[in-house]
Amino acid sequence: MRTQFRMKNKPARFLGTVLTLTLATMAFSPLASSSTPSSPVPQPSQDIPTVTNEPLSYKLETYNSKSLRGKRTYGVALPPGYEDSSTERYPVIFLLHGGHGEPTDWFNPQKGAVLKTLEQLYAEGKLPPSIIITPDGNDQRGSSPYWDPQYIDGPNGKVSTAVGDELVKVIQSRYRTLPAPNFWAIGGCSSGGWGAMNVGLHHLNHFSILFSHSGYFRDKSGVQNSPIRFVKKLSPEQRQKIRIYLDTGKADSSSLKESQQFHTLLSQLKIKHVFQEFPGEHSWRYWREHLANSLAFVGEQFQQIQQTQPPQ
Repeated sequence: MRTQFRMKNKPARFLGTVLTLTLATMAFSPLASSSTPSSPVPQPSQDIPTVTNEPLSYKLETYNSKSLRGKRTYGVALPPGYEDSSTERYPVIFLLHGGHGEPTDWFNPQKGAVLKTLEQLYAEGKLPPSIIITPDGNDQRGSSPYWDPQYIDGPNGKVSTAVGDELVKVIQSRYRTLPAPNFWAIGGCSSGGWGAMNVGLHHLNHFSILFSHSGYFRDKSGVQNSPIRFVKKLSPEQRQKIRIYLDTGKADSSSLKESQQFHTLLSQLKIKHVFQEFPGEHSWRYWREHLANSLAFVGEQFQQIQQTQPPQ
């Protein structure tokens, strides 16, 4: 059975339009920032699965959660050509919603519009075809405009374990995934951006690529769930393995300062990352516009790892 994704060099049909796939990706330094110049990434010798002309779609699935003691829901968008092979395996990307959110938020055209972004990135060769998962990040209290999801193992449920370990194993059992953490990414927006950092840093056995749009990095529950403090507890070996992408709007007073502080700390710890500041504020419009930036970063990491450490 093959256990690696393949990068295709020949033109592919995508949504009825003939486009030439390129590997126009950005290169990032360990202490990168928005002013970091980009440079081309060497093209892999392997091919990715053919991008078909079928439109992308998603569906909701359920599973029984022992961590949260009940039925849970997640959204899934399979990559183009997934049904054409019984052996091809794919990278996985978790997208976490923010406050008063649901697993459908990233697929909603008025909110995350992720399918449109994926179509663009697949066609341009900036992201290898991947399995996209949108977990339900709400705790046992459910979704409410009066509180944010708690992406922690706390008094309202073991959400961090449910998302970062239990759901990972469900996805591995149901879909043809690449099992190595190098091919698993987790990200989100707002409190989902914090959740992605918190869940990811606590489950480095499953994830190595983390990204956050307009996230925050301190939680009132303490050091254990505050990435800006917890990341200091990682071993040098763990710090070397992770890759992080951060961005926030220049008019976003709720996350700008903390994002800048986290960026400074990551630089001091020599953790490879990118931090970008863009015009905009704390809104779905901003996250929708810049999702392509984070996913292109994720795609570059997948491609670089595949070149240096072919998946087993």
